Amino acid sequence: MSSQPDPEQTARISLPGEEPQPPAPTKKRRALRFVLIALLAGALLGGGGAVAGGLYLRSVEKDIVRVDAFAEVPDEGRPEKVVQKARNILLLGSDSRDPDATGGSRSDTIIVAHLPADRSSAQLISIPRDTWVHVPPAKNSKNGNRDAKINASYAWGGIPLVVQTVEKFTGVRIDNVAIIDFAGFQDIVDALGGIDLYIEQDITSIHEPFRKFSQGEQHLDGAAALDYARQRKQFADGDFARIRHQQQVIKAILDKAATGGTLANPGKLNSFLRATADAVSVDKTMSIFDTVTEMRDLRSGNLTFLTNPSKGTGRIGGESVVLPDKAKAKALYDAVREDAVDDILRASGE
Repeated sequence: MSSQPDPEQTARISLPGEEPQPPAPTKKRRALRFVLIALLAGALLGGGGAVAGGLYLRSVEKDIVRVDAFAEVPDEGRPEKVVQKARNILLLGSDSRDPDATGGSRSDTIIVAHLPADRSSAQLISIPRDTWVHVPPAKNSKNGNRDAKINASYAWGGIPLVVQTVEKFTGVRIDNVAIIDFAGFQDIVDALGGIDLYIEQDITSIHEPFRKFSQGEQHLDGAAALDYARQRKQFADGDFARIRHQQQVIKAILDKAATGGTLANPGKLNSFLRATADAVSVDKTMSIFDTVTEMRDLRSGNLTFLTNPSKGTGRIGGESVVLPDKAKAKALYDAVREDAVDDILRASGE
């Protein structure tokens, strides 16, 4: 096996040709900015504030950071676009303030968000960062072209290699890319006045100030919600629990924003959207305004959170990895490619 950079030692999602670096201090990417902007501002467009909402989104779009997500993705070999009106958005992220991060490493997150042609729902499929896949060769680099954890693609070829790796693994053509950071949970939750979560078991956080979470419904502020979403070592299924809790927090944020008076209060809505929109990064072809307009009717009840099918964990070459269930994954992503929502839910067991 060739000596290549440790896929766990990734400072951030790096652009092609860059060495991994810490995020710029003035550009703190916040959790689920794209999803929240699309769902919440979309609700504003769907109500009586359509004109004001449209002007607001146009002003937000001017400040959004753009990345060349597809510049080095070769056209040959990319999956065919089967249903033209359906969209598949790759959400990439890291937890830039994760207390477990050492040596500049980050807890990478990879989500394939499928928007059906009729835009009546959305399916968000989390791919565990340790999933063992084939990483294609990185352009102008000796890295890649080998089996590895899927998040190795971050370090070896930046966003374009992540796009290639996900497309190769899923067979789904990626239309757009958005960058998120789960560390921003704290800011978003606090802007909402806290959220309600069901805690699945009694645990004590492994991070200072070592909060105690009791099983049952709890109202959490931003710091506590972020802390809970980071916990994994106390759970039998480890990183799968972290993914599950991230999904749980996402849904709670959307529920609170839609029902907690945020949409009806212009001041609260503006503060919340400004918080979530700060320093958002998307690919150069993505229109936030168009995406929001398309998603205006979506709420958390229309979203389904899924996890890539797996056979559990194992060890390959001394590394602890997640072993994908290739047969079940193929059925799931075939359904995504064909925009067959019922089959997506059936393949995922929902």
